[in-house]
Amino acid sequence: MDIPYLQRRYLVSFASRRLPHIFTDVLVIGSGAAGVRAAIEAARHGEVILMTKHAQTESNTWHAQGGMAVPTDAARDLDAHVADTLAAGGELCDEAVARDCLAAAPRHLQELREWGVTFDTDDGELQLGREGGHHKPRIVHADGDSTGRAIMLGLLDRARQTPNLKIFDECFALDLLTDPPEAGSDARCVGALTDHPRFGMQIIRARTVILASGGAGVLWRETSNPPVATADGIAMAFRTGVALTDLEMMQFHPTTLYVAGASRSLISEAVRGEGAKLVDRNGHRFMPDYHEMAELAPRDIVSRAILDVAARSGSSRVYLDVRDLGAEFFAGRFPGIDRACREFDIDPGEDLIPVFPAAHYMIGGLRADMEGRTSLSGLFACGEAACTGLHGANRLASNSITEALVFGARCGDRAGREAADDDGKFTARDVDWTVQRSDRTELDLADIRNSLRSIMWRNVGILRSGPRLAETLEIIQFWGRYVLDKEFFSDPGGWEAQNMLTTAWLVTELALRRTETRGVHFREDFPQTDPIWKRHQIIRRTAHQLVVE
Repeated sequence: MDIPYLQRRYLVSFASRRLPHIFTDVLVIGSGAAGVRAAIEAARHGEVILMTKHAQTESNTWHAQGGMAVPTDAARDLDAHVADTLAAGGELCDEAVARDCLAAAPRHLQELREWGVTFDTDDGELQLGREGGHHKPRIVHADGDSTGRAIMLGLLDRARQTPNLKIFDECFALDLLTDPPEAGSDARCVGALTDHPRFGMQIIRARTVILASGGAGVLWRETSNPPVATADGIAMAFRTGVALTDLEMMQFHPTTLYVAGASRSLISEAVRGEGAKLVDRNGHRFMPDYHEMAELAPRDIVSRAILDVAARSGSSRVYLDVRDLGAEFFAGRFPGIDRACREFDIDPGEDLIPVFPAAHYMIGGLRADMEGRTSLSGLFACGEAACTGLHGANRLASNSITEALVFGARCGDRAGREAADDDGKFTARDVDWTVQRSDRTELDLADIRNSLRSIMWRNVGILRSGPRLAETLEIIQFWGRYVLDKEFFSDPGGWEAQNMLTTAWLVTELALRRTETRGVHFREDFPQTDPIWKRHQIIRRTAHQLVVE
């Protein structure tokens, strides 16, 4: 049976020689913390274009409530922070990567403060919070529960002041361009095919490209992610033949505000760090029954415990009890969460807050080293789109912003240096790609998108099993034969749907192959951790073949 996801190299028909070209030294795709930090650093070496498919502020980082995990004393706490990271990661973390990243965190925290980001303090000292998996307080926050927004405002302000750096808003990256154009290990990334609502389709040629396109939360019906997180970068990279790893490892956040008919709003782990308790519909505090760290156990454990309690009680949710914190303290410490609750007539000082897990963070991504280098020459990756080995099988809370800043800066520096060392002309073979006309029935994209998100939540969510994964794989392949064969999807919604289907297929394929339970990947039919599976799964494509290692 033909697999549709191996047939498509580019999403749309185009002839490169007929399109307008823009030239730059470094192209950065994505405007979260990793992308912006990389762009700032790359601009030290040459011209940089930072492009984002929507507004500059629409990223997972912007919406992040949690903070930045930093060893409180590099000499004493680094070992403990690394140990907590490894313990959460289910024996898949790269210890050298973890130590290197976390050791650099204090320097990047200080850099943000020098760039105008104001972190919360008590009597002049940084206010430190504690979150799941951490054995001591080491999380710094800004504006209470708006840390991501505060960091992004500082980074974007710095970017706008940076010489050689241009920002393109509302610019959709359809595909990465390679020379030669076909997927293969001997290719080099030479830019991207893009679309702008005003200027139309155009090509941005670059000496090096940085993919910092964020995560994939929108693949699941329940998610804390903003609508932009449609896995575009993962799908684009797969079409080029780049090595991807650990895509089965999707982290689900235990606590999002669960109100029927409303989008899921994150309830930061810092709330539990301040002493909030998880209770069932009868008011019983249940997390001590599941783990010695109770509410501050690693996220995979808390998420599965919530599912178990909800199922046993016949409920669709559990509750977060913050009443002992007091309404005044809660509103001051978590103003955004307090406002979100009150929009639904929930008074945190008097009422229990209904919560349930949701897709939150894609641990897998483009396989990358600590300088962002991928298996494709000229292509770099950082942030949630990359997989460096830091998070293993389960990310430790608040390590993501730390990683984005540390490795984003290194990625930008390496990409900028490589671009500066390339003194040749912008030469690449022309691409002339045509999507063959399809006689198959047209399916409604909105229906496909909603159905995909529903089946991913049911069958490739927190609890998984072989038969349901196999069934999901079959359904996604069927949808692909009726969606990826169409040329007429000529808008971002259609391109996103195709990217979502492609990435969902990859996630499900690797989840089916991993016949064990490890970290965020829980197989009901293989509930034990298997030492044979103490390894990463790498997936890539050749011209028309899937390769899994």
